[in-house]
Parts: sequence; structure tokens; C-alpha cells
Amino acid sequence: MKNPVLKRLSRYFAVFKISFHQEFAYRVSFIMWRVRNIFQIFIVFFLWDTVFSTQGRVIFGYDRTRMLTYVFGLIIVRAFVLSSRAADVAGHVARGELSDYLIRPIDYFKYWFTRDLSSKFLNISFASVETLVLYLILRPPFFIQTSPFSIVSFILSIVLAMLIFFMLLFIVNSVPFWAPEMGWGSHFLLTVIFVEFLSGALFPLDVLPIAFQNILSFTPFPYLIFFPLQIYLGKVGTAILIKGILVSAAWVFILWLVMKSVWNKGLKAYQAYGR
Repeated sequence: MKNPVLKRLSRYFAVFKISFHQEFAYRVSFIMWRVRNIFQIFIVFFLWDTVFSTQGRVIFGYDRTRMLTYVFGLIIVRAFVLSSRAADVAGHVARGELSDYLIRPIDYFKYWFTRDLSSKFLNISFASVETLVLYLILRPPFFIQTSPFSIVSFILSIVLAMLIFFMLLFIVNSVPFWAPEMGWGSHFLLTVIFVEFLSGALFPLDVLPIAFQNILSFTPFPYLIFFPLQIYLGKVGTAILIKGILVSAAWVFILWLVMKSVWNKGLKAYQAYGR
């Protein structure tokens, strides 16, 4: 008889494989996502490369090497954190497809997180190649982090960021439980307005006024992109690093509770529209 744990794992592994192959069914969407990221990196790279064209210039605590490392680091960190399939939850709810999953022997949260991991695996594969190609073309200076503590902390911060973004997306894409037509709008508001501008995905957040940075530090957004890259660049002391990790973990816990609450209330309001 097959071990129950292995049986459950095999289900999610099957979801991973199916989801991975489905990514290629939407080639145009995937290619446009990757092209958009590359163009964004090109624009940001040349902007900061121009700003730091003067030898030895230091701005906002960054020299040319660290700033351009931040820009290139965006490719990898975005692939880990911001590539996600959880945005499709809204469609499941709005079209009534959720009903099919409620009767399956599979946890809905784990199902979508597994799909997220599949998307991240594919995106990080392409991001690694893109980073290498861009490096060969642009030949920027790189800052190499050698501290084991910083590297481990960087990896931990990435894991926490992945969880934070997954739960934020799941919560926002649960809006169709109550307003089926609002799924796309709420997703756009989160990913384009809040995440892009407040996570450090466009520019380092420490170029902003200190007062605004202090306010942002109490939100989950800086811990998605900016904080992990700050750790890698060695720009945070041990005390601030530990505080940031604890705040990230606290947001994971808070968002988990909110997600479960929204899910339970959403199921009570679910009307299976379209079915």
C-alpha cells in the first residue's frame, strides 16, 4: 500500500508537471512577460549607468557597482517572487470553475502554490539565461556577496517574499466571490500600482524620503524585492536584517490568517456563477 504522505506529494508533483507544460500553451503571454522584464531592466540599467558615469560617484549610499548589481538582481529576484499563477484564482471564482476543485482530494491553497512554484521554476530558468546574455552584452561591474550569513539571510528573505506575494495575490483575487467583474481591476491595482512602485522593482526605495521609507517598512511591499537585494548588497546591519526578517515572517503569518478568513467567508458567498 502506498504511503499516504507520498501519495499526497505525488498529486502535487503531478500538478507541478501539468502546470509547467501549460505555461507553454500560452507562449505569447509568457514571452511578452519576459520581454517586458528585459526592456524594463534595459531602461533602468541605462538610467543608472548614466547617473554613475562619473568615476567614484556615490549616491544614496550606492556606488556604480552596487547600483548596477541591484538592477541585474531585479531579474533574478522578480523571477522568484513576482512570477505567479495565483492571479488565475479570480477566473476560477468568477466563472464558477472553483466548484470542480472543491470536490477534489486536494488542498486548494497548496494546489495554487504548487502552480506558482512551477511558474517560478520556468521563469528563473529563462531569467538566468537572460542575465547571462545581458551581462555579456553590457559588461556591468558586479558586487559578489561572500558572507555565508548574508547569503543564507538573502535566501530566507526570498522564501518569505514568495509566500507574502502568493498570499497577497490570493487575497486580492478572491474579490470575485463578492464582485465577479472586479477580479482584473483588483489584480491590476495590486501588481502594477502597489507592487511595482512600492516593492523596489523599479528603483531602490532608499532614494525616497526617510519619512516615506519608515511608513513603507510597516507594509509588506518592501520585503518583496528591495529588502532581499539590500541583504545581498550588504547594505543592512545585523540588527536591521534580523528586524526585517521578523517583520517579513510576521506579514506571512498575518496574511495567512487574512487569506483563510477571506476564503472561508468567500465560500459562504460563492454562487458558482456560470455553472
